[in-house]
Amino acid sequence: MSTYETRLTQLIEAQEALLAQPNAPVEPGNGIFHRYQNPVLTEKHAPLFWSYDLDPESNPHLMERIGVHCAFNAGAIQLDGKFYVVARVEGNDRKSFFAIAESPNGVDNFRFWDHPVTMPETEVPDTNVYDMRLTQHEDGWIYGLFCTERKDPNAKPFDLSSAVAQCGIARTKDLKTWERLPDLKTPSAQQRNVVLHPEFVGGKYALYTRPQDGFIDAGSGGGIGWGLCDDMTNAVVEKESIIDSRAYHTIKEVKNGQGDAPIKTPQGWLHIAHGVRGCASGLRYVIYAFMTSLEDPSKLTHSPGGFLIAPEGDELVGDVMNVAFTNGTIVTESGEVFIYYASSDTRLHVATSTIEKLVDYVTHTPADPLFSAKCVAQRNELIDKNLAYMAKTQGPLIDRINSLRVK
Repeated sequence: MSTYETRLTQLIEAQEALLAQPNAPVEPGNGIFHRYQNPVLTEKHAPLFWSYDLDPESNPHLMERIGVHCAFNAGAIQLDGKFYVVARVEGNDRKSFFAIAESPNGVDNFRFWDHPVTMPETEVPDTNVYDMRLTQHEDGWIYGLFCTERKDPNAKPFDLSSAVAQCGIARTKDLKTWERLPDLKTPSAQQRNVVLHPEFVGGKYALYTRPQDGFIDAGSGGGIGWGLCDDMTNAVVEKESIIDSRAYHTIKEVKNGQGDAPIKTPQGWLHIAHGVRGCASGLRYVIYAFMTSLEDPSKLTHSPGGFLIAPEGDELVGDVMNVAFTNGTIVTESGEVFIYYASSDTRLHVATSTIEKLVDYVTHTPADPLFSAKCVAQRNELIDKNLAYMAKTQGPLIDRINSLRVK
């Protein structure tokens, strides 16, 4: 057997084993959600014909020609019973593009479509596109809002790092054909993490924004913004107001952004977002949740303290360390919630929960009291409640705990 044939057999067998690998939840979990044993997408899920010239005449050693480096930050949607993610795929050349993978169950057996998304360009070409949020709006369209990055035209000569980020907008009916619309216009110098609310609000389209002074720094941007516009085919937000603020010495002191479109529940709009703080190793990204009013989605009603999901174990390591980030959520008819989150800008995972559990978490977890002494008082209140309960039950619970302890 030739080198070509041997390598092709090895590559196909390894990929098929990966794609068919079942994915089991990690027990016992924390009662709020379950992580899963394996990522749902990695660079190794990319079809071999994306990276290799499969013609033995032109590639007798079956060398990789156009490498795929990672697959992460994915928008998500369920259509006709299938689970779809629009992943951010990055090549070895550092350019990102969108690609769709589908799964029958949302936790494993994800397979990419044959071709990446062909995203039309505006008059000013995108240098890079990434992090699409999908919203199935009541107007009948599926909207994809994403970050479009271009070199800063005002950068000094030889400055090859300065960039401008804005919100790109496209819409589709089938995830196959995309209509590119003009970029969102807002009063802010730069925009990221913009998400479209799934319903009209007062007859207008509602958008969650993240105003920024610069490409990296939020600057005077106060947190997750809210704005209204008349027409998504020429989206203009004239006024942004902050609905979820950044705060000193919290998980969202540096910046925060909406994850996906909020989930409508009887108790309110359930939001899953990301927060960023600075630490000795750089920026730490975690995922958190909050709730706004059904009647007025711009009004904050519940804000649990701390994070919902933080990177752990292998998730801590990757291209950009210490990151858990989400821009895709699916809710099934039965109320199951699939949160697609990426770790360290490298791979895509899923966490599963239910509407009931997440609403319980958001409405019964106390808010961050912002000061250490108050945090201790908050925790002591829980401790005292538990000790009183154990005393009231005359010891069976504490006996049970003691019996399970390792001697």
